[in-house]
Amino acid sequence: MAEHPHAALVRRGYEAFLSGDMEGLRGLMTGDCKHHVPGDHLLSGDYKGQDAIIEMYGRLFEETGGTVHAELRNVLVDGRGHAVSVHHFTAERKGKRLEEDAAIVFRIVGDKFTDLEECTDDIDKINEFWA
Repeated sequence: MAEHPHAALVRRGYEAFLSGDMEGLRGLMTGDCKHHVPGDHLLSGDYKGQDAIIEMYGRLFEETGGTVHAELRNVLVDGRGHAVSVHHFTAERKGKRLEEDAAIVFRIVGDKFTDLEECTDDIDKINEFWA
């Protein structure tokens, strides 16, 4: 059975992110795409537009010295413009290591992301890591 196009889009997004291909990633988002990062820390909040999102990703790599890794474990789709990725996230920063299971809920229109909502297994843990 062939993979659903929305699942394939999410996989391309992860590949672009992990390889540092920000221009490729930009091409997968609508111009007014929104990305929400949970928690109460230096990267949490709402980012609107490709530039703001790409800048946040750049800061994520910068703050962690490039140690960010997200091992994609699964992509679930509903066939109506929603996809959920499940991944294991790791990063190091200021002598601390973060390991968490997380997910991103994607809203897709046509063949582009319009909204990304991150979910984590432990908000307190990510707040402490980014403190």
